[in-house]
Amino acid sequence: METFSIIPADARFPWFAVIGGVLLVITVGVSALLWSSFNASRTATFEVSPAGLTIKGEWRPKVIPADRIDAAAARAVDLDSDPPLRPAWRTMGTAIPGYSSGWFRLKNGEKALLYVTDRHRVAYVPTRDGYSILLSVEDPEALVASLKKNLAPGSGLNP
Repeated sequence: METFSIIPADARFPWFAVIGGVLLVITVGVSALLWSSFNASRTATFEVSPAGLTIKGEWRPKVIPADRIDAAAARAVDLDSDPPLRPAWRTMGTAIPGYSSGWFRLKNGEKALLYVTDRHRVAYVPTRDGYSILLSVEDPEALVASLKKNLAPGSGLNP
């Protein structure tokens, strides 16, 4: 029996392994982001409390303090019948069929934080920090009423 060895690959070969590893990490990272978005599109919650509005979505909870929310200007909207409030440009977020989340510019130029799955049932919540929040909820009027009751000036809860 005779044994013959392969001719060793030249020095460029290890770069293919490095590039393959990088592509694997990117693929896993993108998959994790997509899974997170898909999960949040089904499980995100929005809590109104004396502290403000807490958004539990894709990553860590985001709290908008009560004194930063313009509860008096909040309202329920249908994005199909209110074109200026439609998302126009995604600046940092997710836009997959049936779900938009993250930072967007609206058609009226306003900056907005979105968690939108149903364009017909949206709570529009302006803030005093130069952006608004758009949230798809089963009953946007109830969320708006809760904001006005708990956070509007004179409610005793909002400084």
